[in-house]
Amino acid sequence: MSQQLVISHQDIYQLRRGWRLQWEAIQGCHVILYPEGMVKLSATAGAILEQVDGHHSIADIIATLQQRYPGAESLADDVIQFIDEARDNGWLTVKEVHCG
Repeated sequence: MSQQLVISHQDIYQLRRGWRLQWEAIQGCHVILYPEGMVKLSATAGAILEQVDGHHSIADIIATLQQRYPGAESLADDVIQFIDEARDNGWLTVKEVHCG
């Protein structure tokens, strides 16, 4: 965590301006497209980023994914860790931060 920011379950994130998530049939995965290139995502990363839309909180994203993947263990921790890494990589910006 280079920024040393704590992620709250109430925080709302969105993809960085000018970046977009899309399914690439040729690649067989989701990718993030940005002006200088493309990031190929794992299935897990794609499933999480599909929910990151600037409207849903981290708690909403976790709840949606828990419904979709009911047997997944440590899902909340995995989502938080991925959001943290994606933010640190510059893929995401925070739209709303909730403290406490």
